[in-house]
Amino acid sequence: MENNSPVTDSIMMNSSSIRSMSSNRSRASGGGSVREVNLGEFGSKPVRYGSQGPDSEGYGTSQKEISDEDSRVVYLSDPERTNEKFEFSGNSIRTAKYSIVTFLPRNLFEQFHRVAYIYFLVIAILNQLPMLAVFGRGASILPLAFVLLVTAVKDAYEDYRRHRSDRIENNRLALVLLDGQFQEKKWKEIKVGEIIKISSSGTIPCDMVLLSTSDPTGVAYIQTINLDGESNLKTRYAKQETQMKMPEKDSISGMIKCEKPNRNIYGFHANMEIDGKRVSLGPSNIILRGCELKNTSWAIGVAVYAGRETKAMLNNSGAPSKRSRLETRMNREIIILSFFLVALCTLVSICAGVWLRHHKDELNTIPFYRKLDFSEGEIEDYNYYGWGLEMVFTFLMSVIVYQIMIPISLYISMELVRVGQAYFMIQDNRMYDETSKSRFQCRALNINEDLGQIKYVFSDKTGTLTENKMEFQCASIWGVDYGSGKSDPQEEVAGCSVQVDGQVLRPKMKVKVDPVLLNISKNGKHSDEGKHVHDFFLALAACNTIVPLAVETSDPAMKLVDYQGESPDEQALVYAAAAYGFMLIERTSGHIVIDVQGERQRFNVLGLHEFDSDRKRMSVILGCPDNTVKVFVKGADTTMFGIIDKSLSLNVVRATELHLHSYSSMGLRTLVVGMREMSASEFEEWQSSYEAANTAVIGRAALLRKVAGNVEKNLTILGASGIEDKLQEGVPEAIESLRVAGIKVWVLTGDKQETAISIGYSSKLLTNSMTQIVINNKSKESCKRSLEAALTRCKSLTPHNAEENIGAGASAIALIIDGTSLVYVLDGELEELLFQLASYCSVVLCCRVAPLQKAGIVSLIKNNTDDMTLAIGDGANDVSMIQMADVGIGISGQEGRQAVMASDFAMGQFRFLVPLLLVHGHWNYQRMGYMILYNLYRNAILVFVLFWYALFTAFTLTTALTDWSSMLYSIIYTSVPTIVVGILDKDLSRVTLMKYPQLYGPGQRQESYNKKLFWVTMIDTLWQSIVAFFVPVLAYWESEIDISSIGDLWTLAVVILVNVHLAMDVIRWSWITHAAIWGSIVATFICVIAIDSLTFLPGYWAIFHAAGEAKFWFCLLSITIAALAPRFVVKAFIQHARPSDIQIAREGEKFRNLRDSQTAEVEMNPIVDPPRR
Repeated sequence: MENNSPVTDSIMMNSSSIRSMSSNRSRASGGGSVREVNLGEFGSKPVRYGSQGPDSEGYGTSQKEISDEDSRVVYLSDPERTNEKFEFSGNSIRTAKYSIVTFLPRNLFEQFHRVAYIYFLVIAILNQLPMLAVFGRGASILPLAFVLLVTAVKDAYEDYRRHRSDRIENNRLALVLLDGQFQEKKWKEIKVGEIIKISSSGTIPCDMVLLSTSDPTGVAYIQTINLDGESNLKTRYAKQETQMKMPEKDSISGMIKCEKPNRNIYGFHANMEIDGKRVSLGPSNIILRGCELKNTSWAIGVAVYAGRETKAMLNNSGAPSKRSRLETRMNREIIILSFFLVALCTLVSICAGVWLRHHKDELNTIPFYRKLDFSEGEIEDYNYYGWGLEMVFTFLMSVIVYQIMIPISLYISMELVRVGQAYFMIQDNRMYDETSKSRFQCRALNINEDLGQIKYVFSDKTGTLTENKMEFQCASIWGVDYGSGKSDPQEEVAGCSVQVDGQVLRPKMKVKVDPVLLNISKNGKHSDEGKHVHDFFLALAACNTIVPLAVETSDPAMKLVDYQGESPDEQALVYAAAAYGFMLIERTSGHIVIDVQGERQRFNVLGLHEFDSDRKRMSVILGCPDNTVKVFVKGADTTMFGIIDKSLSLNVVRATELHLHSYSSMGLRTLVVGMREMSASEFEEWQSSYEAANTAVIGRAALLRKVAGNVEKNLTILGASGIEDKLQEGVPEAIESLRVAGIKVWVLTGDKQETAISIGYSSKLLTNSMTQIVINNKSKESCKRSLEAALTRCKSLTPHNAEENIGAGASAIALIIDGTSLVYVLDGELEELLFQLASYCSVVLCCRVAPLQKAGIVSLIKNNTDDMTLAIGDGANDVSMIQMADVGIGISGQEGRQAVMASDFAMGQFRFLVPLLLVHGHWNYQRMGYMILYNLYRNAILVFVLFWYALFTAFTLTTALTDWSSMLYSIIYTSVPTIVVGILDKDLSRVTLMKYPQLYGPGQRQESYNKKLFWVTMIDTLWQSIVAFFVPVLAYWESEIDISSIGDLWTLAVVILVNVHLAMDVIRWSWITHAAIWGSIVATFICVIAIDSLTFLPGYWAIFHAAGEAKFWFCLLSITIAALAPRFVVKAFIQHARPSDIQIAREGEKFRNLRDSQTAEVEMNPIVDPPRR
């Protein structure tokens, strides 16, 4: 190559900070870990899953050009002119939902989105009408008012906390340029266009474009942990045109034309006109609200987005609202009960009409149907409207009397039970992550029970199954493999150090090194082999965006160098370079300093093309100490081999390809490194092309990619690296448990196929007994043929239907498909074909997939089956998948908090998924399913008792129960026990559920809540109501007992009955359960006595008259025995003749067989997939 040394000095001096901002996000990572990150809004156009390319809807706004309609203009240091045409948002934020004025109407409006609440409101209003009044007017409103009050108090408290947080945030102080000097100003008073100064460790009050920093080169270091959870420092830059200006002394005037506010925190697109010059602005020139300034004395910027228009606030929408599958199915039964209620009311009204017609001649003398009023001088009709209207009124009165058939208390009970369940999940120490010091997070309280019904788990790989903590393992340099074949005893831990200004600098992390390679890097400077090693590690140390930070230690003479960067891959490579003697010790926007084997060398950074998801590589142009200009490039093998000049070193390329395949098979993440020298003319051509592209109005992003492509060509290969991303602790065991539980695990990753397969084996996702089907196609036609052939093969391997395909076994099938094939599958009619094929597979592994393809795969399963889906991931590229699934789980790991913020639940390790699903999910589903059925039962039994009573009172709908007892039945008499049992009861112990994952199957088979159980419960309810009503009627048939006394007997009988019924089903008793169940019975007696002791209420002293006879207590005892005897007999017979898995395991626990005998075997029901839609 041509070498023009005399020219390079001037090049280096004039081009110290040229950077290409063609990336949507700076993330230079390994070839196997390429990820497309995008949080931009998709707009109104439909998103086609699987679509790719620069015109895809998945691209954020930073990749698009600014038009006048889509832009805003900001005048520097002139907020009045900036806000003259359009009043931009102030910097005051408000996360609270209500104000004092709006709380009551808005909260009620939101609560009445539940149709059941509207139903009970209508009932309460009807009861206020004189001709329809059945209960006391106050008593009829009490249940609904209680439920609304409890919810309103909860909402008010939550909103009060939000108001308090907003007030603290809005009243923080910032330094704003006013009248030529920086003065303190409250955050809420900051306006777009004002110039703000931030001091070290200060928090950014709004989205600002950097104008200048304390660093002469314009660099500022930003920590974004409050924005995305990432603790690594990011570099942001002020433009040289504004860096040298001091706002206090120099008058700054200019204009910024930027895109309108959007949610894309990794994208920014703008132009700035200053001093008659137009410069472009990108993501590296903006600092966002909530970030902190680190390792920089001060930074000055101009506000471009404020308040609710900042990117942080636009992303503060929280997780999408999801609805529990169990609650959705419950609504079906509620509708059935509604029709039954209408039928019951219609029957009563018809019977009332028939009775009135039959007794029409007696109505003048019957007391409760007096047709004529003789109390005044003039005789007139009294309390009778004709048999037709009377039927209508009777119907409406029936609705009021039987209203509790639709259980309003069930909704508040479910909310309280979910809160209790969430508390115990959060406090579970077995789901506490010691590494990140984080507990399990329950971000969506309304889908706890869905955790017990999962059939499909869709998982990301990097950071979810693996730790995302990269360790450099081996390298292929100039065709020679170093490290991959060495055993641990042959490796040593590097502890290199350098002397800088009298202090010793040592890398914070140590790296295992290959002794041979270490010796070559130190002593082989003059050999060809040594030169290749030198260039390779120089590329690793220089071609990155890592920032070295010196950390104090207990020894004042020693500091540790902590490499901060956005990519764990880059960190691992820089630590590896340091271990082999190439230690990065300083970085600015214009140069870097690397200690090469004890010699400090300065390299001018002439240009930097950061990583982007199109090129899948990054490059740096360096002015070297020997006055040469070199381009170093690293990236994914899929893109690097296309730009390497194979004619220069064909044998090296082939050897490197073999080593890459070997590394991938070992589960390592791979990266290819290349370089070439540039002549002065080439550099000048690149510089002019870059400047033209960077200031282009139209097509800037594409032009910048083209400029990068022009310089990244004809490279000489240096080698490749292998980085290990270790599996998280317990991942293989967790996946095995999930498979045994009948859960199908799909892994969706951006890694190479070989890397993904290797991780699949090490995580026990794949086994040697599995039949692997691989789909790798480049066209739609070939993809269709492959799918059809694979489907035919699966049918031959699996003679039974796909529904009978069990999760594990010798005949298990694994499908492996790449992202290119998925483009054709998810965009066309091949979706159904892929679903049929996947139905035969117990494992599906998708490689090289884009974020929207992940969501498309989840959507494919949801659209073709009723099975519950769960998605788990840790990165921003998993957000769409997490939001698409029925249950979304975020891993709070190394890649920020986008996944956590979008999730329903969050945790620290993948292995916690096992106790979450198999233990808490099982308990939550079993408890909630039983609680729903029990609530329907306890309300229906009272309705039936009132119905039987109507048959003996001429269908007049007078009630024997007092108004207050009817209202308190669902609030006090029977509500507490079901809530306590719903939170605390456990059908099986944690040990048993973890030991036998098959016990998760009942949730998948919907054994705790289904149509059959609903109808059996209703039949049992009918029988119990007959016993509860007719036993007292027969016992007191010819007696003179008053209606209030027998009404109290029915009240107590029903309360005792439903509580003993509940006690029969409780598995794990505690003192709280005893207190709730038996305490409710005692509380009912106390309430009945108290109500009958009030002289102004009907039925005064009735309970004392009735309870004085032995017959009263005999009725209570006989009702309880006779009503529950059939249930007890049937339950005992079924458990003996056809026990379920849970009953078998429970018996084993009772006799300690499961705990004490390691050889005990329990035969479970086969895991069968439910029918497809």
